[in-house]
Amino acid sequence: MTMTILIAGATGDLGGRIINALLERGANVRALVRPGTDAAKVAKLEQRGVTIVRADLSDVPGLTQACTGVSCVVSALQGLGDVIIDGQSTLLDAALAAGVPRFIPSDFSSDYTQLPVGYNRNFDLRRSFNQHLDTKAGIAATSILNGAFAELLTYSIPFLDFKKKQIGYWESADWRVDFTTMDNTAAYTAAVALDVSSPRILRIASFQISANELAPIAEDVMHQSFEVVRLGSRDELAAYNQRERTAHPEGEQDVYPNWQRSQYIHSMFSVQNNPLDNDRYPDITWTSVRELLATRR
Repeated sequence: MTMTILIAGATGDLGGRIINALLERGANVRALVRPGTDAAKVAKLEQRGVTIVRADLSDVPGLTQACTGVSCVVSALQGLGDVIIDGQSTLLDAALAAGVPRFIPSDFSSDYTQLPVGYNRNFDLRRSFNQHLDTKAGIAATSILNGAFAELLTYSIPFLDFKKKQIGYWESADWRVDFTTMDNTAAYTAAVALDVSSPRILRIASFQISANELAPIAEDVMHQSFEVVRLGSRDELAAYNQRERTAHPEGEQDVYPNWQRSQYIHSMFSVQNNPLDNDRYPDITWTSVRELLATRR
């Protein structure tokens, strides 16, 4: 029997990719969109056979109706506490009321279960929601931890800085960072949504790579030299992040203030996905760092 999957955050980048992956696997897809969502985005989904359900994250009856008959709810929501904790909690309650058996929260991050509270604000929000999720009987959850989105490597971040022509790292040049492309993450999420036996946590990475490993590949693909540069220790980076957060409290109202971006970098150099669950779905082809960097040339 064909499963019906509900996607929250359907008009976002990751949400849209998850929908594409689900359609490729033959699933029925419902897209939860807020009233007032851009009509052109909604029309594109409808043209692909996606069922549109309009409901605000505070609309319990509307959310419950949206969840009725659904095999799994996938949350690709992004935001602060009002979305990640409050909105997802309301969506979870609606899923429970509708008898939905499975829920995939919007984690999609480094393995925050290995990090102490306070080192990454956005991960702490996810931790709080998952603590609430684990108190709910009658629904099974799967968190997908994918490290950093690999597309970051094409944006000139400190780990691969095209302007400075350097590979920047913290602590150790041999520390391997987890990266997963958005398409790989979406394909894996679609497989999990249709897998009734999926466990509580799954860890994936398109590739794991250190500064020392990245340098020669970047030089070969980009045809330029890159210097491997130590930018400090993890403790120094954590202390810097705390100072910046204290100095810029206005960032607490922003999903990605500068200090939060730096907290993500600290997480990348603090935790690793081990062991990986990449082999759970053999039909997924994982993108290599070489393939990714070739798209930037």
